[in-house]
Amino acid sequence: MNIIVLEHPRLPSVNRFNDIANTPLWSCLMGGYAASSLTAAGFDTQFIDAAIPGTTFEGLLNQLRKVKMDLLCINAVYFWEHTHRLFEFIEQVKAEKKGIHINLFGFFPSLVYLDILTHCPGVDSIAVGEFEHTLVELATGASSGNSLDIIQGLALKSNLGSQKNMARKPSKDLDEFAFPMRSSLGGSVTILASRGCYNHCSFCPVPSFYNQGPLWRGRTPENIAREMAQLVDQGAREFYFVDPNFIGPGKAGKKRLLDLMALIQPLNIRFGMETRPGDLDEEILESLMASGFNGLLMGVESGSSKVLGSMNKSTGPKTAHTAITLCRQYGIEPEIGFLMFVPDSSLADLRENMDFLMENSLLDRLARTANLLCHCQIVLAGTSAYQVFKRQKRLETCGVFGFEGRVRFRDPRVEWMAELMVYTCHNVLRSMSSDSSPIFWKNRPDSVISMTNDFLVTTFFSLLSQVEKHGVTEDTKEIRDRINRQLTEILSPEPISDEDLSVATSGSC
Repeated sequence: MNIIVLEHPRLPSVNRFNDIANTPLWSCLMGGYAASSLTAAGFDTQFIDAAIPGTTFEGLLNQLRKVKMDLLCINAVYFWEHTHRLFEFIEQVKAEKKGIHINLFGFFPSLVYLDILTHCPGVDSIAVGEFEHTLVELATGASSGNSLDIIQGLALKSNLGSQKNMARKPSKDLDEFAFPMRSSLGGSVTILASRGCYNHCSFCPVPSFYNQGPLWRGRTPENIAREMAQLVDQGAREFYFVDPNFIGPGKAGKKRLLDLMALIQPLNIRFGMETRPGDLDEEILESLMASGFNGLLMGVESGSSKVLGSMNKSTGPKTAHTAITLCRQYGIEPEIGFLMFVPDSSLADLRENMDFLMENSLLDRLARTANLLCHCQIVLAGTSAYQVFKRQKRLETCGVFGFEGRVRFRDPRVEWMAELMVYTCHNVLRSMSSDSSPIFWKNRPDSVISMTNDFLVTTFFSLLSQVEKHGVTEDTKEIRDRINRQLTEILSPEPISDEDLSVATSGSC
């Protein structure tokens, strides 16, 4: 049996170009894990990574026309308004490759498998939940002609009504999985040291993917270090752990981390990671720093205790403040995961968010400021928030199979703020991606970059004060036009003075 494991092209989104919440970060390794598991089981498997920027579905289709394959397994990633293109591609492959079995796996298909199998004739099966063992059993059954209906975690058109939850029970021992195949070792090499999460935040699809609830499992330190040593031998020096929660829960999580750091310290590498604020302490940071730690994304999410409670975040602003302060004591400037606008936010919550960001000196770097001041909660199928808003009849489904949910804000004044700040910050971020712009991201900090940063902060405070005092009294189009003029002045070849900047950002905007 000839098997292809595919990472499909991801077309860039116009409106969601700055949002990374379409899938958890570790999705980037799913294709490699699927291919290595099938290869380890003895199947002739080819791994095609077409997720490289610039790769097209047309070019990929031409490539597959030259390849013999009986089973095509696709790590299906939701990529906003272009996702329909993946299913058009699947139908093209199905039409040209008679008798082929097409399987999907990953977060997106697992969370909407009923809709995909009901409406997409080209898709034969979906591995729901953790997929490695399911794919091996699928390949075994398909090659021998045995029934596929008995495979745990494999959703077929024939067994959709047999059980409510098709997800495969996750494996207890992550060391049993073969190390993932990789198409390259360029840049920062991604690595996965654990799966799942011990919390159940309302906005996150991870718990739903792993059998509908909190579930954290870690690889042993020895297993992780062995994979990293192999990658170092191949030339890797920079790593990034894509775990939703790298450290893990409680005393056992801390001990495992300290043991891992002792093992990788001799490798002389650099690495980054993601974790929750409450997982850090001095002993952990000392161990991390001694082993090459140089980058952190910390999931803070809000400066409002009320909002954090509604998200089931199980932490608070004080914990985040302590963690940020501690990181800086060790020379680490953390990046912050933050949702400025959520559907249930009040104006008071926005004030608390800004107080938190200002008190923790998080609005002094343009790239970070432009992100922190505009991120909105994204509601995706499979998350508990999606179900809550649906029950409240506040959810409008959109996107392929209703995978996204647009949610009505409780307070129209907050929604007004969100629309204007997203517009403003996105304009700045787009300008930062242009090499002809004075705020191009590779440029060194200068007065224009600093002025643009101050403009964003001042604009937020000005809009917030206006709506607190007077409500929504001005059409957003008029304000957007004014913001455009002000940004044009700031980014013009002739820098404006601090006095001009004050005038530009005063008044109603």
